[in-house]
Amino acid sequence: MGKVSATLITLNEEANLPACLDSLKWADEIVVVDAGSDDRTQAIARDFGCRVLVNPWPGHREQKNVAVENAVHEWILSVDADERLPPEAQREVCRIISDPNSLDGYSFPRHNYFLGKQMRHGGWYPDRVLRLFRKAKGRFGGINPHDKVILSEERVGELQVPMIHLTYPSFGQYLLKQDSYSRIGAEELLKRKGSRRITSFSLASKFLGKFLETYLFKRGCLDGTRGLIASLGGAYFASLRLAKLWELQQQERR
Repeated sequence: MGKVSATLITLNEEANLPACLDSLKWADEIVVVDAGSDDRTQAIARDFGCRVLVNPWPGHREQKNVAVENAVHEWILSVDADERLPPEAQREVCRIISDPNSLDGYSFPRHNYFLGKQMRHGGWYPDRVLRLFRKAKGRFGGINPHDKVILSEERVGELQVPMIHLTYPSFGQYLLKQDSYSRIGAEELLKRKGSRRITSFSLASKFLGKFLETYLFKRGCLDGTRGLIASLGGAYFASLRLAKLWELQQQERR
């Protein structure tokens, strides 16, 4: 019988954490790496019996790797605090880790909720994420803040049972997160593409291209007002990240 370590990273997640941990209480252990919350996040995690580690924030992928490195079991199930694993997904994970012929990693589709309602178009579904993997085979990579699991061998299966992802309950929270993520993304782009020239045309074309991609080509228009807001927000984020990269480049030249 295989065993699984559920891993989370947190910072001031007292509102999301109880329901998330409740959906993981069947796991053989839960490792929570907290970046120094000043709310009840750490206390809630300890009340659920989690192993809580405090680590100053190094970045999304780096923090998730800290959680993986401190897990003790063969399988890793990485979950964010605003995600939930429904009972049918829990049973599927248990089946996989019990099978000696299982692959090295498995992706979940996600039911993403935006402003209180599930999104079905615009790239919001199936939105597959690789979250279950053998610890010896995988680590988090990608470009912050959009980390992803990188496997040493691409033996990956696709689960059909979705995770639940409760994204932004309010428009204000959505804007704040986009502002934060665009700053992180711009800093990462500066490290990797510091010589990239940002022009007014590239900013405008990025906004328009992203909007058309999500609202028309990926049919975000079928999600009504939320679909329009999400497509405008995605386009705003894409162009805002470039604008912040431009600002960082200007600061370097001074």
